[in-house]
Amino acid sequence: MPAPLGLIAGLGDLPVTIAENAVAMGQGVHVLRLKGFEEPRLAGYPGSVVGLGEVGAVITRLRDAGCRDLVFAGNVSRPNFSDLKLDLRGAALLPKVLSEARKGDDALLRVLVGEFEKSGFNVIGSEQAHAALLAPAGLIAGPEPSAALLADLEVAARVASASGALDIGQACVVCDGLVLAVEAQEGTDEMLRRCAALPDTIRGTPLARRGVLVKRPKPVQERRIDLPTTGVSTVELAAAAGLAGIGVEAGGALMLNRAAMEAKASSLGLFLYGFSPALGVSA
Repeated sequence: MPAPLGLIAGLGDLPVTIAENAVAMGQGVHVLRLKGFEEPRLAGYPGSVVGLGEVGAVITRLRDAGCRDLVFAGNVSRPNFSDLKLDLRGAALLPKVLSEARKGDDALLRVLVGEFEKSGFNVIGSEQAHAALLAPAGLIAGPEPSAALLADLEVAARVASASGALDIGQACVVCDGLVLAVEAQEGTDEMLRRCAALPDTIRGTPLARRGVLVKRPKPVQERRIDLPTTGVSTVELAAAAGLAGIGVEAGGALMLNRAAMEAKASSLGLFLYGFSPALGVSA
């Protein structure tokens, strides 16, 4: 029997998709759902619920389950560190966590990855656990984007790269060369809802689509934990904001339930496009 995949899980479709794939591939999975962020669809898998500060308990449970490969997946909000209930391992790690947390999310994630690697686990990315999730290159679905839309995509890719270098966010919306929104801590869905509330004079509408959403990894990013993710809801919210398409970095973004995303994009008249990692990046 292969060693089960260890899955430290938050909310959303991504950890569910990874767990389903691990079982389908015959590897099996041991799921540790994070307290306060328990995804209900994972309740039936082997595993338990653990607190964010119970680092030692997490390591012990993964070892007892025989896990070697470990993946982090799902939505988890940054906690109030003063409210965390810590075990001994968590308490020992806290000063480093607090120090790195001030530098941004990526620095904090690197501390967590390093701690589990020191304990002998092989921390892998979601795309290593489920390679079919990675976005391909070129037109994925929907109508071929015009030269003007590709120009918007390039501007958005450049802005997303610049804001990502500052550890701000992974996404940007551009319409007719104008930046309408940059993702910060609110996340992509809320950013798109902001765009939908903007005047029609500066954005598209469902009857006259304009503008592009781009998602790409931050240049400074720990890719094994936080690759940008899109799904059917991303397509629906982009459509509601009047956008003409979505660009994702080929090989650097995850597409959940890709067939459904493609079908939804095609039915709504949006394009899905995988752009080169070199696009919008300064030499």
